[in-house]
Parts: sequence; structure tokens; C-alpha cells
Amino acid sequence: MVSIDPEFSNALVFTGGGTGGHFFPAMALAEAARVRWPQLPIAFVGAQRGIEAEKLLASGWPHLLLDVEGFLGSSPLKVAGSTWKLWRAWRVLKARWKTHRPQAIIATGGYAAAPALFAARSLDIPYFLHESNAEPGRLIRLLALGADRVWCGLRAVEARLPNANCRVVGTPVREAFLRSFEAPEALRLPHRLLVLGGSGGARVLNEAVLSIAPGLLELFPNWVILHQAGIRDFEAMAARKLHPRHQLVPFIEAMDEAMEGASLALSRAGASTCAELKVSGRPAILVPFPESVGDHQRMNARAMEAEGQAVVVEQGQAFHERLLAEAARLMGSPIPRQAISRAEPNRAVELCLQDLARRIG
Repeated sequence: MVSIDPEFSNALVFTGGGTGGHFFPAMALAEAARVRWPQLPIAFVGAQRGIEAEKLLASGWPHLLLDVEGFLGSSPLKVAGSTWKLWRAWRVLKARWKTHRPQAIIATGGYAAAPALFAARSLDIPYFLHESNAEPGRLIRLLALGADRVWCGLRAVEARLPNANCRVVGTPVREAFLRSFEAPEALRLPHRLLVLGGSGGARVLNEAVLSIAPGLLELFPNWVILHQAGIRDFEAMAARKLHPRHQLVPFIEAMDEAMEGASLALSRAGASTCAELKVSGRPAILVPFPESVGDHQRMNARAMEAEGQAVVVEQGQAFHERLLAEAARLMGSPIPRQAISRAEPNRAVELCLQDLARRIG
């Protein structure tokens, strides 16, 4: 366990992580809750190995990090070890919450949320769930019926959680995104292609961009590329020969500013990224991660495409060639970019806090 003095008595406890898609919506909700109810203690529960470990330590939020890990698709031995860690973490939280009882648990999914949710259910502590993806995760499906409310990022989630108390709210975005964004085509030259890659699941996308970037930048001299490569792969990628207008960075902290400066985005189709693209109104090429749990990234991407807010290029045969053709089409003229550039107001945080207000008065 790793902690920064979390006060659980009468607290709002936010949990969810492992990936930014689960953690950042929880952070957005917690920041808004702190403004609305400054007298209430707020704490986080997460995993020692998730993105929340780094972010929470840097933020100063009271938190408890537990030794838990995901086990979907793992070997039987790994599943047994992960199950043991989950049981041990559940016991830790249950013992603490018997005497220091939180007011409510707010979970945004991912394996990091499992110990807190199971402890809440065993102690009859109210809990709320948020599912950002079009396909609910296993944990959400398992616990939806007992939730005070299941907040849905997309309307498609309701049909997959029959009899749960669902409300479609969208996906919470960080406060920096809750503002007006300059229209993409109002930007000065050069135009910018923003590539949101990363380590692990985005490695194939990173390699594809390295392959097609030189040709694109020679074809379009008024464009530059800002490429988030991911911390794990950054050094190896930076050692390769890049086009002078291809800027590689390990991580983008001010994502709202990066999106506002983009004329086109190229990204995986995680729910949080999709929500940020929607609220900023940036045209996007989405490449869903084919091994996402429940194929949720493909469903997210196709939902965006159906709403006229993105185009989808799936991996597979001739992936590099198809990605190059689509990028060239969109970079070559503002007309197809404008066709998928539509800013959409995001009220997710406001709507979620409305439900919490009814519970906590």
C-alpha cells in the first residue's frame, strides 16, 4: 500500500484507473466536487501500477494505492495471483471503512476500482458508476444493478445494462476542456497534425506514423506533426531519423492546448480521448486498438464516425497505405476537415454532480 493520509470518514471516494481513460474522468469529477462541496473530504483509491500512481503522487490529492492488477486474458497462474491481490485489497478497505465509513464511492472503471467497489457493496455503502465506453467493462456489468446510478458516456451503454439505473451524461473531461475552443481553420500556418500515440497498445500506430510522416510532410510543406509517443517508447523512437517538421514528445500535459493548436488529430479511440476531441471540435482519424476489451475502441470509433465527428481507419491488411491515403485526403483540403469539425458541449460533470447532490444533500 502507498498512501497520502486519506480521510475516509464521510468522504467522497473516487476510484478508477489503470489507464488514463479511467483515471481522468475520475479526476474531472473530483475537481468539480471539491469546488461544489469544499467542506467534504475527498479521497482516491487506485492501483500502484496504474497511471493514477504517478498522477496522484504529483497532485497531492489524499489517496490510497493498493497492490492490485488486471487479469483479463492472463494465464491461470496469473489470474490466481491477481485474485489473491484483489481479495487482500478488499480486506484492507473493508476493515478501514467499517470504522471510517465513506459517504459514497464514485467509480470510473478499470481493475483499480474493483477493491473499493466490492468493499462498498459488502458494507452497503452507496456507489455510483461511470462507463465511458460503448461496451461496458466486466466490472461495470457485474455491479451495475446495485449502483445508485450508472452514468453512461454513450447511449449504446443503456441497452447493454438492462434494469440498471442508467443516465446518459457523456464522459467527464478535465476543467481545461470546459471552455470555448478556437475553430481549427482559424489557426495560422503551419497546420498541425496531432498524433496521440503512446506505449503498449499504441505501438503499431506509432510505427505507422513514423513510416508515413516523411512522405506526408514533403507533400504538404505547410504542415507539421506533433507526436506524443509515450514515455516507454520515446527514447527508442527519438533515436531514429525524423523529418525536421516531425516533433516527438513523450507525453503532452496540456492536452487542451495541444488540441486547440491542431488542425487534425490522429489517435486511438479511448473514450476520454474521444470526449476531448468532441468538446474541442477537432477533426480526427481514429485507429481503434483491435485488442481492446470487448472491442470497445472499435465501437467508440464507429459511434464517432456515425455522428460525423471522425473517420475510422482500422488495422489490418495494407494499414500503412490506407492510413497514408486518409491522412493525405484530410490534410490536402480544409473541406473534408470542416465536415467532421463540430464542437459539442460537455455537461457530464454537471449532470453527475446533480445525482451526487441528491444523495449527499
